[in-house]
Amino acid sequence: MKLKDPTIPKREIARELARRFSTMSHEELDVLDSILVPMKFKKGEKILAEGNVCEYIYYLYEGLIRQYYYKNGKEMTSHLGVDGNVFMGVESLFRETPSLETIEALEPCYVYALPKRHLEIVALHNQNIQILYRKILEEALIESQRHADLVRFETAQDRYRRICKQMPKIVLRAPLVFIASYLQMTPETLSRVRSSTLID
Repeated sequence: MKLKDPTIPKREIARELARRFSTMSHEELDVLDSILVPMKFKKGEKILAEGNVCEYIYYLYEGLIRQYYYKNGKEMTSHLGVDGNVFMGVESLFRETPSLETIEALEPCYVYALPKRHLEIVALHNQNIQILYRKILEEALIESQRHADLVRFETAQDRYRRICKQMPKIVLRAPLVFIASYLQMTPETLSRVRSSTLID
């Protein structure tokens, strides 16, 4: 995959975050710009390894990531993120404890990270940054609830249809084994569901 210029100014990322989450003054954009940390990860590289403490809220400028944990010796995918997604290890971030999850780059990734401690400090003195912080967390909680409801209440076919509608880039770019894990079904079940959905 051809990647965009990784040297995009942090100011542009600050503006993008402001557009999505909170209106900001020029001064507040300056503050947000000042704490953003550009990062680059190779395909297969760990953004957050199990056992490490998550210190950042990550904005994925370009790429594809997966969050997963181990259950009975098997990898279980809890989140798939693509260009424009915000992600983090929520429990590790807020409790400052070792993460039970791993976050991995499935493609080369360009990420802009917001250090939680710096973000909380500047949010105390900048109301719109405080709003941005809150709305980012709200989005993460809603996404987590949607995934929980998806696997608890919907049939395998409905789960696949929903991910196709809500996350089309994920369906096109993520390996099927990880999509199956995210939807809590076997790859064989996913293949059957995909075939029947195409026929329908």
